[in-house]
Amino acid sequence: MKMDMKLWHTYAIFTACITLIAACVLLDISLIYGFASGILLCCILFARRGFKLKELLDMMQKGLAECKILYALILLIGVTVSIWIASGVVPSMIYYGFEYLKEMNFVLAAFLIVSICSIFMGTAVGTVSTIGIAILGIGGGLGVPTPVLLGAVVSGAFLADKLSPISGLINLTLSTVNTDYKTALRSMIKTLVPIMIVCSVVYYILGVRYSSGLDLAKISMLQESLREGFFISPWLLLMPLLIVIMSTLGIKIIYSIIAGLSGGAVITLLFQHMSIAEVLKAVTFGYKAKTTSDLLNGLLVSGGMVSMVEVLLIVMGAIALSSLLEGTGLIEKVMSRVIGATTDKGSLILNTGIISSTLTVVTCDQTMGIVLPGRLLRSKYDELQLSRGVLARTISDTGTIIAPLMPWNINSLIIAVIVGASIPFRQYAVLCYISPAITFGIGLFYKLKK
Repeated sequence: MKMDMKLWHTYAIFTACITLIAACVLLDISLIYGFASGILLCCILFARRGFKLKELLDMMQKGLAECKILYALILLIGVTVSIWIASGVVPSMIYYGFEYLKEMNFVLAAFLIVSICSIFMGTAVGTVSTIGIAILGIGGGLGVPTPVLLGAVVSGAFLADKLSPISGLINLTLSTVNTDYKTALRSMIKTLVPIMIVCSVVYYILGVRYSSGLDLAKISMLQESLREGFFISPWLLLMPLLIVIMSTLGIKIIYSIIAGLSGGAVITLLFQHMSIAEVLKAVTFGYKAKTTSDLLNGLLVSGGMVSMVEVLLIVMGAIALSSLLEGTGLIEKVMSRVIGATTDKGSLILNTGIISSTLTVVTCDQTMGIVLPGRLLRSKYDELQLSRGVLARTISDTGTIIAPLMPWNINSLIIAVIVGASIPFRQYAVLCYISPAITFGIGLFYKLKK
């Protein structure tokens, strides 16, 4: 059953839902309440339009069931971050990252190190709050402007949300687009290479003037604290590398994460000398390091599985709300005006990027910018014989990656809390501009090639 509703009524419902979500950010309350209010409002309005409650519940149940594997992944990701800190994997990344910082252009090195670590950690905000903060601390002592360095850190960190196989956002994208990581990665590499080259050149130029005068004593002090608090070894870096390799080979991501989690637990028991009870507590309720450095103790913290419950509920709320809007025909009505006349691949890519980016901007979060275009455009990609990997890439390169550019976005708000101030870094977050620019360029290239 589809609703016969005037177009302005449809836009009014969309506006009301978006307003409820935005109000949560303005009032500094969880987005759960925004999505729950939107669901309740839609149910009331749709029931008055003739829908039975059972029909509405079935719509939500169907949408939620399609992404059921994602819920387990979200919880496992929270567990994995905790176990990788406790096992010494993340401390080893930081330790050897500092070794690399000694040898080259500081700003460029910061971008490259954070980029690599973010892919292994699977969380942009988590990367900023750990190795990102440590790099900012060292850079401040060297006289590197904090806005420049934070821009480089944010650029590298948000590569996690775009590419990491253990990122909650990537797995949300894959679930809604209904494709696998291997297919998406093949498509993403085509834009990733030029993105990284351009960003590296820009950060090299920005960092040339700050390449001398590195405070080796400060780096050595942090490295010594890491060695005292953890068993540090380059062999530990094989664990996150294993997950990336398994995912690239096409092994289901949930099996890859379970393998990394299991390996991390064994390493924690054998090399970090934690008991089974301590490991279970860490993966469930979180972990905090106990080193001789207060700075590191404040950085090496994770909330475990419990910390992911709110994220899980927000994602479920976004999926349930989009399922209602889709099932009642509202999204189809709006989308038909946007993409109904789209008959070429270039226009489809451009429209996908615009829709995803717009939703990220107005909803203050990436979730809706992933879920709606992912669920609703996949059939159009099939129709025009364009790989769903391209759909996943376009969403990741636009709606996902631009999140920190908006001061009102939840990612920007969290970054402001992490760094302790509202630092004007956005003009230096080069990757967040280059990524959508290259994707839109691809769309224009397809159109000109017609």
